[in-house]
Amino acid sequence: MVNKLKGRGWPWWAEALMICVVGAGTVQQAYVGAGATLLSPRVGVAVALTLSVLLRRRWPVFALVSTMVGALLLGLFFPLLIVFFYRVAQGRFLFEGLCVVVAMIGSSLAHPGSSLWMTRKYGPLLVLLLAVIIGLWTGNRRRHVASLAEQVDRLRVERELRAEQARLEERTRIAGEMHDVLAHRLTVIALHTGALKRRAAELPEPVADRIGLLRTASTEALGDLRDVLGVLRGHDIGERQASRVPGLPALSTVIDEARAAGQQIEAVLEGHPDSVPASHRLAIHRLVQEALTNARKHAAGATAQLEVRYGPPQSTVAIRNPAGASLEAAPEGSGYGLVGLAERVAALNGRLEYGPTESGGWQVAATIPLDDERSREPA
Repeated sequence: MVNKLKGRGWPWWAEALMICVVGAGTVQQAYVGAGATLLSPRVGVAVALTLSVLLRRRWPVFALVSTMVGALLLGLFFPLLIVFFYRVAQGRFLFEGLCVVVAMIGSSLAHPGSSLWMTRKYGPLLVLLLAVIIGLWTGNRRRHVASLAEQVDRLRVERELRAEQARLEERTRIAGEMHDVLAHRLTVIALHTGALKRRAAELPEPVADRIGLLRTASTEALGDLRDVLGVLRGHDIGERQASRVPGLPALSTVIDEARAAGQQIEAVLEGHPDSVPASHRLAIHRLVQEALTNARKHAAGATAQLEVRYGPPQSTVAIRNPAGASLEAAPEGSGYGLVGLAERVAALNGRLEYGPTESGGWQVAATIPLDDERSREPA
């Protein structure tokens, strides 16, 4: 507690005001004691004692001893009382009080007529008591303020820990529900499509192809779900994600799967995925997945135009589709997919734009810059 208080200094204007007041009182007392002679050793010592008050923080013992000597030899108590007040405020009493008592006794013996209140015999004692009272009050106030600050910091940390614990519990609960519902249903789909795939020779070729596509999609969805559940539970899946980060072949697979599902796509893929960080490749992969899914839902029968260009200096993704030709009403989306993609792109210092086109279609465009720091990420 004391160490924290010692580092707190007065503002410069308060320090200057204090030095002026102490200096004026000390020089005036020395001036009177020197027989109204301004240029005298006594006045010079008074100025030096006033300046020594500035050393009370860096060299407190030196400041205390020097002001004590001035009070003992010349009866100049103002600097000593200021230093004593400061030390009492810091919680120091024994050595400081001894120095003041020695100075008072010695000054009374050496200069019976000297005091802060001139001819009043107990002037120094009364001023000393005032300095002790003010010093104790100031020190207690500082310690109380520091204690309150520590309590506020402790409460803030506790609040953050409770909030983090609540988030972790909620994420664990969500992960449990997703595992109980989605994982079970995806497993059932994967098992049934696997059984049908083993009987593909007995089925028409288009049906067998669709069953194979469903089997692959359900198996990959199970793997993605496990990764998401690991993130929700706070598990370290960095190595697994690194091995599953999709690159250009994965994008080609996504496009082929969409085409196999009946979606018309005109794709242009330029650049090499290994030239960008893994985080860029993952963002591009998720962006293409979401945009093609939205185009398939809301613009059935329309041809989607996809352009992916890997940097440097930046990677760009653009997906456009005209209005759908299907008369069936598309299911209303939640909009969370695009919001999540915008956050993912923004985390990479990129920009995501989406909205309707003049012809009534829809477009999604993203630009992700590739700086030197991100280019050094492990691929």
